[in-house]
Amino acid sequence: MKIVRVMTSIAIVSAMMQLTACNDAGTSENPLLQPSELPFGAPDFSKIKPTDYLPAIKAAIDDQRSNIKAIVESQEAPTFENTIVAYAESGRLLDRVESVFSSLCSADKTPEIANTEKKVTPLLTELANEISFNKQLFERIKTVYDNEHEKLTGEDQKLLEEVYKKFVRAGALLPEDKMARMKEINMRISELQQQWGDLLPDATNNAAVWVDNKDDLAGLSEADIAQCKADAESRGGKAPYCIVIVNTTQQALLTNLQNRDLRRKVFEASIHRADGTNEKFNTFPLVVEIAKLRAEKAAIMGYKNYAEYSLENTMAKTPDNVYAFLKQLIKDYTPKADAETKAIEEYARKTEGPDFKLEPYDRFFYSAKMKKEMLEVSDDDVKPYFNLDSVQQNGVFYAANRAYGLTFKQRTDIPVYHPDMKVFEVIDKDGKPLALFYSDYFRRPTKRGGAWMSSFAKQSTLREQLPIIYNVTNYAKAPEGQPTLITWDEVCTLFHEFGHALHGILSNCKYNTLSGTAVARDFVEMPSQFNESFASIPEVFDHFAKHTQTGEPMPAELKAKMLKSINFQTAYALGENLAATCLDLAWHMLATDQIPTADKAAEFETKALADIGLLNAQIPPRYSTSYFNHVWGGGYAAGYYSYLWTEVLAVNIANCFAARGPLKPEVGQDLRDDASALLKARGL
Repeated sequence: MKIVRVMTSIAIVSAMMQLTACNDAGTSENPLLQPSELPFGAPDFSKIKPTDYLPAIKAAIDDQRSNIKAIVESQEAPTFENTIVAYAESGRLLDRVESVFSSLCSADKTPEIANTEKKVTPLLTELANEISFNKQLFERIKTVYDNEHEKLTGEDQKLLEEVYKKFVRAGALLPEDKMARMKEINMRISELQQQWGDLLPDATNNAAVWVDNKDDLAGLSEADIAQCKADAESRGGKAPYCIVIVNTTQQALLTNLQNRDLRRKVFEASIHRADGTNEKFNTFPLVVEIAKLRAEKAAIMGYKNYAEYSLENTMAKTPDNVYAFLKQLIKDYTPKADAETKAIEEYARKTEGPDFKLEPYDRFFYSAKMKKEMLEVSDDDVKPYFNLDSVQQNGVFYAANRAYGLTFKQRTDIPVYHPDMKVFEVIDKDGKPLALFYSDYFRRPTKRGGAWMSSFAKQSTLREQLPIIYNVTNYAKAPEGQPTLITWDEVCTLFHEFGHALHGILSNCKYNTLSGTAVARDFVEMPSQFNESFASIPEVFDHFAKHTQTGEPMPAELKAKMLKSINFQTAYALGENLAATCLDLAWHMLATDQIPTADKAAEFETKALADIGLLNAQIPPRYSTSYFNHVWGGGYAAGYYSYLWTEVLAVNIANCFAARGPLKPEVGQDLRDDASALLKARGL
């Protein structure tokens, strides 16, 4: 059998390379290069040292090079198995090592990890360039695509399509001179994104607002004040209290902070964290260079701009389709936003006087007071019912159990990279192990802002690998011995990120390349946004919303007020997302010669928002250009619109669940089996 010989030769070469690597530079005992003995093949953080990552990644890179070499030098005619599958599996060791290392780069980037990342990034980019522009490899891939594409079905055909398109979109069909330039662009972008990943967290940490007097924190709960004190202590104690800046423009503490001048300082610290107001922290030079390189990359590939290039592989397909969608939202949103702002300002003037001018740092404060007066409910009223542990286990896990038949068993025997983490074994309804799930919920200086899902290992039947998934958030951790209470927005975030986790946990694919969240960017947010709908389903809500001290469920009257308040003054949330989305697109619709210089980047942002009708001091972008990590540091370039785009899909699926019974196992099974069929059955 030809495939047996080829795969055997690849395995032999791979084993030889790993043996060589393990005998070099003292890596023979490197736990990252040995198969884990833990359940599911989980990374053994009890054995892994920071110094293990660099040699392990170098060895894994050599391993993939060896495997690619075996494919290219094969004397057998190219086939799906000996070329496409062999290529997809060529980086198995590197996948394993890099997935562990990248988790720390985002969630626990100590100085040692940051230093290693600087050394690792160019090595990985060099390897990616080397593979993407390997002519002999691409010739084999193209031969298989030309001869076997129509003969294959299902996942095999999809894998072939994805591999072929990946190489073509990387520039495999380009002439030599343009290939060389693409390699340079790729290398430089990776360097800039690494610099971004170092600079922005430092800028955000530096932007923290120090407070000398507890009286200045009037309006905050005792728990919030205790958190400010703990944050001050963990950041060097420059003052007794510290207000930490989170990743978004608006800061949740402004909802209750009575001191207007302090509100202003916090807001300004947020919006100016990385724009050069403090000359040590200016991301604009990185932004404009990344934007220019992306625009040049698109031009080399024959596209008008990077947005056109990026959107080709999405559901939306073109910038025109995205803008048509957004402009309708803006048209409907604008009068509601204006009315909302006017109402809040008029309310504030009742107590502050007729000349009071509402500022963006006032909006949350007076909106909350208005909500309290009109709806008789506030965040502080309901937070005692939202104990983080209860929300996770009696809400998030409970909903997954009722809808999909999953159960969760905590595993204290599996090591973690930080003591705050928890590990759960996920068991399917047939009693068989399905996945491991890690949660890392509390903020710390070594963690970047935001919330996300990723994996230590993706599901693959070919690899006989069950998924190992994790969620990360940045909640303020309560003082030792006290429960961590969260807001309703944070409850929704927990459900949202677990929706991404379910996408990975419930994956059932043959190939690692296609499993989990490996879908179009403007579909990937659908499972997460849909999963938020479970939070307010009465049975689920009542199961987790219990008083942290008494264990009593939230009283019916308070519950009704709280659920009604979810839709109170919602224009802000839509507006900040629209503004961020349009900023993302504005930057990526530019040709190389249209991109502003770093000192004009802020002006460009202002003009871009004004041109599309979203320049509104009261409702600034959720992320301004200088701290828009999704776009400049993550994978959402020209793709941030996907949150709004997939919300439509999520609502449709939630409506389908509601019509059939949101917690009926057969409905959940239909979603597991085929989400598109579920929608078609509803005529959607």
